[in-house]
Amino acid sequence: MKTLRVELTATLAYWTVVDDEWQPVPSADAYLRHLRLGADRAEGTTRVYAGDLALFLGWCHSGGRGLDEAARSLSAFVAMLRTTPVERAGAGRGQARSPGRINHVLAAVRELYKHAVANGELDASVLAFLYEVGDDRFLPADLRPEGRGLRYVAKPRHVQRGRRRAMPESARAAEVEALLRAASSWRDRLVLVLLWFCGLRIGEVLGLRRCDLHFASGSAALGCSIPGPHLHVVGRDNPNRARAKSGDRHVPVRAEVLSCYDRYLGERAACSPAAGCDFVLVNLFHEPLGQPMLDHTVRQWLAALSGRAGLDRVLRPHMFRHAAASELLARGVGLDVVAELLGHSSVRSTEAYLHPNTDALRSAVDRLGPLDFGQHRRAT
Repeated sequence: MKTLRVELTATLAYWTVVDDEWQPVPSADAYLRHLRLGADRAEGTTRVYAGDLALFLGWCHSGGRGLDEAARSLSAFVAMLRTTPVERAGAGRGQARSPGRINHVLAAVRELYKHAVANGELDASVLAFLYEVGDDRFLPADLRPEGRGLRYVAKPRHVQRGRRRAMPESARAAEVEALLRAASSWRDRLVLVLLWFCGLRIGEVLGLRRCDLHFASGSAALGCSIPGPHLHVVGRDNPNRARAKSGDRHVPVRAEVLSCYDRYLGERAACSPAAGCDFVLVNLFHEPLGQPMLDHTVRQWLAALSGRAGLDRVLRPHMFRHAAASELLARGVGLDVVAELLGHSSVRSTEAYLHPNTDALRSAVDRLGPLDFGQHRRAT
């Protein structure tokens, strides 16, 4: 089984699963199409899910299993995931899958089954092999809803217990300052300050249009009642595949963003092909000139810039977002405010950044104070 990108329009595409003859697998294709069009998930999300489902459906095909039988023997699939090294190209090639990675694959498989049941392709009884039913009878009385009987919940089977999640890698202020000094254009500096001060995802940065920037003190003339300089993150299907992951929101901007943008406009004006492009960030130094920047271009540039800046590691775009969230929470900004700025649909996503840094851990230990050992002799 393989994955294949399906273009529906110039700006709308999704990924599906195909067999050895390049024919779409009906159950997977129906689910992935729904994920992209019905649930309005990003193209990149369908790509990840398609890869996971291709792995599962390939296992089904190799053993001659239909979806019903595969659900009954899902433990064997989990055993295969745990013991078979990763074959695809990438950093994890040749290594065993982590519990977290296995859980991600199983989550995609469960969603495939749920969609097939909802569409009448499978009987609902198959879900009993994927979920177990629990209830809240043993919860303390004050945690149970009033005026109700037992509340039943479906818990996924086959969940792998993993190690404690590592702290997200974050960019450091000194590293960002080194990147700013090493950057050769104001466009590049604008990308850095948007990532650092606004906590945007790279897809949100690259999807910005000029009409999304409301950098005046007031934007009433533009039909916007939000005061102060800010930008709007808008969900669109863009030709450069940049996309806002979590709907529309506005993000206030600092003076550093305004300053870099003003200087970038001068660079952009010197690139005549950029005049007709309404994207904020465009190619200025390589073909196709004036066209919106791509995700992989920014990642390659950031890796090269990290080397020129003398950093001891390569910074990735999401590390700036981690830094913004962690710094805001460390300074006492409320979870709800940070969640809104980052575009999280739930504060539970934001809680991942509620972790003490190394200095805070050292300070906590130092506060324990000294112990009086009294008079003692050195052992001889």
